[in-house]
Formats: sequence, C-alpha cells, structure tokens
Amino acid sequence: MPQLFLNQKSCETTADPERVNRAMTELAQAVIAVAKEDRQGTELVMREPLTALHLAQGHHVSRWARTPSAKNGLWTLLLRMQTKWPHEKVFPDGETFSDIAHSHQGEPAPELGYAHLMGGLGISLLLEDRWDADRLTLVQEQLVDDADAGTEVTEVELRHMASLKHAEAHRPWVRECAEAARRGDLSAVRTGAGLWERREALFPHLRFLPAVEAQVRDLKQIWVQPVCKRLAEMERAIVVWDSRTRPDGPPWGSHVTPEHEGRKEEFCVFVDLDGQPQYFDTHLRFTPGAGRLHFRFVAATGLAHIAHIGDKLG
Repeated sequence: MPQLFLNQKSCETTADPERVNRAMTELAQAVIAVAKEDRQGTELVMREPLTALHLAQGHHVSRWARTPSAKNGLWTLLLRMQTKWPHEKVFPDGETFSDIAHSHQGEPAPELGYAHLMGGLGISLLLEDRWDADRLTLVQEQLVDDADAGTEVTEVELRHMASLKHAEAHRPWVRECAEAARRGDLSAVRTGAGLWERREALFPHLRFLPAVEAQVRDLKQIWVQPVCKRLAEMERAIVVWDSRTRPDGPPWGSHVTPEHEGRKEEFCVFVDLDGQPQYFDTHLRFTPGAGRLHFRFVAATGLAHIAHIGDKLG
C-alpha cells in the first residue's frame, strides 16, 4: 500500500521543455507501474493539487498534459490517483512531524522525509543526476527529549523512484506490501491505534497495563514500526523459551538492560495487573530518539507485562 510523495526539490530546476516533458512521462509511467501492483493502496501525495504543479521553472504541468503521451491515458490516470494534498492529509491524527527534519546532499528535502516517516516511496522528476537512484540517503535531524542529547542526527535510507527502471526495482516490495495488507500482517500496521486494536492477535504472550493503551494509540508515526518490531521480538522470544534451560526468562531479541538503582526507585514502580506495585525496571530501546519499553517477565505464567512504551522515563 505505497504512498508516493513527490519530491518538490526535483521540480525547481531549469530545463528545456522537451526534456521536462520526457521526464514527466517517465515518472508517470513509473507511478502507473507501481499502481498496477497495488491498485487499491497506491496514493499520489503532493504539496498541492496536481493541476497546480510546476514541473520546472516556467513549465506548468498543463504543458505536459497536452503531449501525446499524456493524452494517451497517463494524465487521466494520475488525476484519479492524486487524492491527497497537502501532505498533512496522510499524517496520523495529531501528528505534525515538527520535531524532525530531513535533507539530501545538504538541502532540505521535506517531502522525501515524509516518505521515509510514512514508510512510502519518494518520487522525483529525473532532471538531475542525483535523482537517478532507487535508494536515497537522507540526513535526519530530530529533537530529542532526553537529558543526554538535544538533537539526534542519523542517516536513513529511502526507497525512491524517478523512472521505470526504479519502479521495477521496487516491484517485489510493492507486491509484498499489498499481500501483507490483504493478510493483515504486522508490516501492514501503520498507526498506533491499529497496533493496539490488533495486539491480542499479534502478541498473545504480552500483557499491557491500562496506561499503555493511550501511549500506543498516540504513538508517534516514526515509532510505530520500531515498536512493532520490538514487541514481535518479545513475542518470539517467549514462544521459543525453554524454562528448564533458562529459568530466569527468555533470551530477548534485542539489548535489554535493567534501570540504574536510583532511577529504578524513582521512576520504575508501577501497579501491575493484579493491583500490586512492582518494579518494571527492565527495559529495551527503540529509535529514533530515546524510545523505551519497560516490562517485567512473569515466569510462572510465561507472560511479559508491559508498563511503559514511549519516551525515556523521567
């Protein structure tokens, strides 16, 4: 179910009209190729309506729409697909991504950043060599609410497309996403609310304290899949756990550590599901930022009780 985010930076160059039209035809054909793999789930997401788009400086999209290639069905198909603008229309409720920014080769690239955050594809007009790639590396800078760091800078990889060649490289991924959505797989979970609604089916060996519901439902979009991954690792670890050889608990799938003694007393006592206060100082991390998941494993029942999913406690 790919969302295709148009990289506005690729539309800000100067090029001769014939070259611009060729690039737009190539991009349109690539978009349609993706849509053929997932007709229901493919969305074209832009900053403005398609009919208002400038493909290059002084080159309105209407000039391309009058070309034979566009008249042969491409223009009509694109108009049907482009139902989301501005970008905020596809963001989860209440999410603005105001605390995170992306750049490419030293220049701001917000649309490519949105594509990364939403698990979609960035698409560009192939008017510069730098867009001739099926993967792009972005620099991600995020404000972190953590005493140890104010800003976290990392490199992230984005699926990208500007031509039919690139579309072909992504065809297996698009097909897999479409099949996952039909099956209801974990990889198809896009929002915290969707994750919460499916928690019992996806993670039968995990139990969540009442306060965790709001945390999961309001989960930052950028944390949805990282949290899914951590929960899936915990579930698998419990399923394969052998209490005879590891009486203390499963070998968790990621780096799990106890909280420091002072912080344990101050931040890690929660009322468990039986109404009794317990330490939930064991925690694992997820990124970007200082994501924390605090839990305790109950060996007698073979269940993990989760008390906190979100920013670092305190």
